[in-house]
Amino acid sequence: MPTVASHLWRPSSARYVQIEGFVPTPRGAVATPPQALAWPVKDPGDTLDYVFDIAPALTANPGDTIATLDVTVSPDNAGDVTLVSASADGARAVLWLSGGQAGITYTVTVNVTTAGGRALVRSLSLPVLALSTVPSPANALETPSGDALTGPNGTPLTTS
Repeated sequence: MPTVASHLWRPSSARYVQIEGFVPTPRGAVATPPQALAWPVKDPGDTLDYVFDIAPALTANPGDTIATLDVTVSPDNAGDVTLVSASADGARAVLWLSGGQAGITYTVTVNVTTAGGRALVRSLSLPVLALSTVPSPANALETPSGDALTGPNGTPLTTS
């Protein structure tokens, strides 16, 4: 008789973004602006976990963790990216995001309040592209129905 496998779920490190650290800037020095926060591209058909880590903002405050999350996604129209669920894992916000329209970059704004009373608001970019369908090259050989002919490894066959 088969035994059901139990799984230990861990957020993916492939869709992980960490907040910039809060580093003091010496007087007279010019601070460089932080880079925009962005997750890797998602496909409209994906429902995946996205992690936003605020640990550097809590460095001098051991034991402080995320207490509440308020997440908004814009644009927010029919068929756009939707928040399936949001949870906290210590100093990491784990967001499950689904859907989206190909060709649109969404802004996911995360408003975090910590158990210690700190509040952080950051916006992250989430570009959506149709990754499940790769367009055929212009010179691809096609079947009478318009589908690209492919070789044994799935690469489209071309006239050149």
